[in-house]
Amino acid sequence: MSVHAISLEDLNRALRDTSSRSVTGLETIRTWCTQLEAGGILYFPQTPVPIPTEDLEILLSGHQTGSALHKNIAYKPGVDKLSGVDDKTTPAAELEKLHAVMRRYSASIVAFLSEFLAPYQKRWQLDYASYRPIEEDGRDLPVRRRNDLLHTDSFPTRPTYGRRILRFFHNIHPSKTRDWVTGEPFAKVVSEFVPGKLAAPQPDNAAASAGKKLAQATGLAGLVPQWKRGPYDDFMMRLHNTMKEDAEFQKNCVKEYFNFPPGSSWMVYTETTPHAVLAGQFALEQTFLVDQHAMVTPESAPIAVLEKIAGAQLT
Repeated sequence: MSVHAISLEDLNRALRDTSSRSVTGLETIRTWCTQLEAGGILYFPQTPVPIPTEDLEILLSGHQTGSALHKNIAYKPGVDKLSGVDDKTTPAAELEKLHAVMRRYSASIVAFLSEFLAPYQKRWQLDYASYRPIEEDGRDLPVRRRNDLLHTDSFPTRPTYGRRILRFFHNIHPSKTRDWVTGEPFAKVVSEFVPGKLAAPQPDNAAASAGKKLAQATGLAGLVPQWKRGPYDDFMMRLHNTMKEDAEFQKNCVKEYFNFPPGSSWMVYTETTPHAVLAGQFALEQTFLVDQHAMVTPESAPIAVLEKIAGAQLT
């Protein structure tokens, strides 16, 4: 996968040109969107969304959980709630400070991407923000929850229904890089697993479709995650799990390595780009679920790739 570095100078020039309705500025941003949608990583050596010093001090002061139930501290902007922190041992005043920091962080990323991703016209659903305070190297997690194994993203309990998973990251560690590895393009990875290791995506049959509709109408879908998923999300979940569980694939697949330095940011469609995090501590992230039809190149979306394989709609 390609990493496309964007300097603050180039970024600010493009944003100025776009705000003045310059064709050059808009074309530059459309080019960056095309690179992003194709599975590239847009990398900002100096983050365009700096974190206030006082907020960094709060984040780096030791707020984390060692619980096996939580990989991250999550902020849910839609309901303004924080989870993943032990509220029994964390003083209420500290908890509120952390909550306020995550609220400000989420809002700042929304403001930046609303301008940067102008072609999308905010056709997205704002999802969770997260703080990842635990060192990734050597974490003891079940295979399906490990970050250091190459995978494409799929949410077990939050189907995307074909929307793309856009994530914006910050490395806020004072001195350590955040070390990533990426794999080959989405379509190439799918071709390695289908057919053979993984059944091809197919539309639900009449019985399955009727059963899911009934479960959703009666509220029972919340009890069984699979009942929430359509064929697209079902396949993406199976792909995520199969990639992580395939030791031969993990050992022999093509890999590219990149170390994101302190103070940098990057953004990537994580349902498209096979990726893993090998090392790093103290990172921030905001997720968006972006409408496929908002894309500059909608044909690059995984839903388009998989529907071509299936020969049918999957949502």
